[in-house]
Amino acid sequence: MKRTNKWLAEQLGKDSASISQWCTITSQPDLATLLQVTNLLVVDVIDLLNSSRDEEFKIVRL
Repeated sequence: MKRTNKWLAEQLGKDSASISQWCTITSQPDLATLLQVTNLLVVDVIDLLNSSRDEEFKIVRL
C-alpha cells in the first residue's frame, strides 16, 4: 500500500501542508506525533531522525 502525505495527514488528524513541511524540513512534529508516525509507518524513530541530507541542511544528529 502506497503511503502519501495525504494518507499520513488523515491518520494523524493533521492537514497535508503540515506533513509537507515535515518532509521538506521547514518544520518538525512534536515528539508524541513523531512516535505516532513511526507506529503508522512501522519504522524505527532513528530512521526518521537520521537524514542522508545532513550535510546539505546541517542537521544535528541526536
